[in-house]
Amino acid sequence: MCNIRKELKEYIENKVLPEYNLNENGHGVEHIKYVTERSLKFAEEVNDINYEMVYVIASYHDIGHHIDAKHHEIVSAKILEEDQELKKFFNDEQIKIMKEAVEDHRASSDSEPRTVYGKIVSSADRNTDVDNSIKRAISYHRKHFPDLTENEVIEDARQHLIKKFGKGGYAVQKIYFGKGEYEKYLDELAKITNDKERFFEKSYQLIGE
Repeated sequence: MCNIRKELKEYIENKVLPEYNLNENGHGVEHIKYVTERSLKFAEEVNDINYEMVYVIASYHDIGHHIDAKHHEIVSAKILEEDQELKKFFNDEQIKIMKEAVEDHRASSDSEPRTVYGKIVSSADRNTDVDNSIKRAISYHRKHFPDLTENEVIEDARQHLIKKFGKGGYAVQKIYFGKGEYEKYLDELAKITNDKERFFEKSYQLIGE
């Protein structure tokens, strides 16, 4: 891993990542590892970037999801800001930048991230795997709407994906890194979400895996 101090990496892996077991699967450890890997990859495109800051932002960006899913970016940013252990590795200005990047990472945000750090993690947080997106949407709706039938969960997941990633969706714009890969993903996702029968067939296939 690029330029990450051993002590910081051990703290994140042993104390921070386990907290993600409290989240539903779509915002669990595997998602964080995916976002972290992509964030560090995108960071290579930026001169004079602090890889450790990128690593921490990615590691904390969804940590408060189980506390308040609708405002998890605010909760997660506060957890990062108040983590005293991070003060051993970063100064106050760096912590402020990381906090703001976590606050700014959501695709549904009305404004652009304030720094390149926010743009990196926001871009890295976009899924580029159709199957994974469907599984995450189903997982989210199962947890937050437990009274729904399986068919209702799947249909709600489909409508959510259309609203988020379809034409005019709030996650279609404001992509700052990996744009070509993301556009290909959006095209593939649209083909399946716009075909209800195919979407249900795919969903039940994924559920059964």
